[in-house]
Amino acid sequence: MSSTRDSTSADPRQIIADLQRERDEAKAERDEALAREREALEQQTAATEVLQVINSSPGDLTPVFDAILDKAHSLCGAEHGSMVLREGKLWRAVATRNYNDAFAERLRQGFDGTDNPAIRPLVEGARYVQIPDLAETDHPVSRAAAKLAGLRTGLFIPLRRNDLLLGHISASRPEVRVFSEKQIEILENFAAQAVIAMENARLITETREALEQQTATAEVLQVINSSPGDLSPVFEVMLEKATWLCEASFGILWNFTGDLAVAGALHWVPEAYAELCRTPFRPSPGSGPARMMQGENGFALADVAEYPPYLAGDVLTRAIVDLAGARSIVIEPLRKDSVTLGAITLYRQEVRPFTEKQIALLENFAAQAVIAMENARLLTETREALERQTATAEILRVISSSPTDVQPTFDAIAKAATTLTGALSGGVFRYDGSLIHLVAHYGWTADQLAAVHRVFPIPPGRGSITARAIMTREVAHVADFTADPDFAHPTLSQGGLDTTLSVPMLRDGEPIGAITVNRTGKELFGDNQVDLLKTFADQAVIAIENVRLFNELRERTRDLEESLEYQTATSDVLNVISRSTADVQPVLDTVAETAARLCDSDTAAITIREGGVYRFVSASALDPEWWAVLR
Repeated sequence: MSSTRDSTSADPRQIIADLQRERDEAKAERDEALAREREALEQQTAATEVLQVINSSPGDLTPVFDAILDKAHSLCGAEHGSMVLREGKLWRAVATRNYNDAFAERLRQGFDGTDNPAIRPLVEGARYVQIPDLAETDHPVSRAAAKLAGLRTGLFIPLRRNDLLLGHISASRPEVRVFSEKQIEILENFAAQAVIAMENARLITETREALEQQTATAEVLQVINSSPGDLSPVFEVMLEKATWLCEASFGILWNFTGDLAVAGALHWVPEAYAELCRTPFRPSPGSGPARMMQGENGFALADVAEYPPYLAGDVLTRAIVDLAGARSIVIEPLRKDSVTLGAITLYRQEVRPFTEKQIALLENFAAQAVIAMENARLLTETREALERQTATAEILRVISSSPTDVQPTFDAIAKAATTLTGALSGGVFRYDGSLIHLVAHYGWTADQLAAVHRVFPIPPGRGSITARAIMTREVAHVADFTADPDFAHPTLSQGGLDTTLSVPMLRDGEPIGAITVNRTGKELFGDNQVDLLKTFADQAVIAIENVRLFNELRERTRDLEESLEYQTATSDVLNVISRSTADVQPVLDTVAETAARLCDSDTAAITIREGGVYRFVSASALDPEWWAVLR
């Protein structure tokens, strides 16, 4: 347009028209600029409001997603939409806008995105996907959108963090009307905000989880330090923390002894199943505990009701489902080197598999449990070693202080053997070559002791555990002696004892007795306890041998002293004879005195026969009046 006009030649009407057009163009430009400014302001205001929601809801994505959907779709003129997150192959709606209940529930349940025409291009890296008419798309979810919600045009914007596809924002219209580039850009901006919110929530969640895990670990370590040697409080706290942090319904910490398993701790376990866990049992082949015992690593099951042992009718596996309602489980062994000490199992009462992070967390708790068990083992071994050394020293002290009497040693051994093996009663038995006698006992009730005395003394044989140990010269160890086929003394079973351990006392390979301990519960004594009784048996043999040698030495010394005294007396008599060649009376007096002394007699006298009459010729320490009468 010319900046000047020729007023002399121009038509006034034309000038007026030009001016009107210029005003209209300027107004259109101003309206357009104002519209752009208004849109920009609306977008900025919406973005600010979303950021405010993000800041005011740290870690909580629900209000953030709702705000993003509301602002994004209102600015883009979309009446419907959703926020869908990816869970592996499954895609699940976490927020929806203006969908009817049927379609919203369909999206919340989740769907497979493998061959979804809206999702597959996003997985392959597409900037966005727009489907002009969902009704013409051959896919179940698209058909459901058109049929259940009456949707036609759909726009799908990816939620990406770096190269990782987290989900998508969808915007939908009930009519066929594609979204413009500007609307797509608006949705992309809100998708970026959603990713920021998700990243913030992830970091907050990870920080909170790390803090919770550190706190739980610190609490467990505190319990370990405050309960040295006592595993019960450690296991209870550890299982409680593991169950809570892994979002499990309940948990069990198993202890393994040989091929038997028993619950060492229970947390929130339904009582009907808990009763089964408190009694030692032999796990069925293929069950979780059995696989751990065989050296397998930990594993997780999405649904134990689909596990082969359950389908095969295994009693214990069916019990965990039928009595406790368990479905998803994870189990982790407690393993020290190549020895499996137990396992931790967590259960959910719905089909919801445990995550890799939760499984890793359970592994950490399992490692802590092994540390606690190892500490308790070392502490127990140290305490037991000290107790054994103390008991051994005490028995040696008794042996040294009673060189002529073995009974105090037997009494000390009976007490130490019973208390240090955890038995209820114990006894020391002597074998005289034909019969076995009870010589010391500890812990027996009056009834139990009476039952033993009704049986003993007996000869060696297989009828009793003690007699068997002496007969075989080997350790006799029976978990339930009343069920032993050779057991022949029913009165011994009336004392309520089950397990019996008897260790023979051998001197030069020959039996001279035995040490026997008893307890309730059909469980064998440990190897350490057997070794301890062997030590006590050796000490008993030493004590018996010491007394025998001491008595023999004392007897020989007494014989030597008497022999020397006899020789001295004989020498004295000979000396008197040599000095009294003409007088026999000094010789007779010396003989009488010496005889009284050597025979430990109060007096002695010598008589001689003269003809048919005996006459007293000498006496020692005899009253003078009596001597006068005798003479």
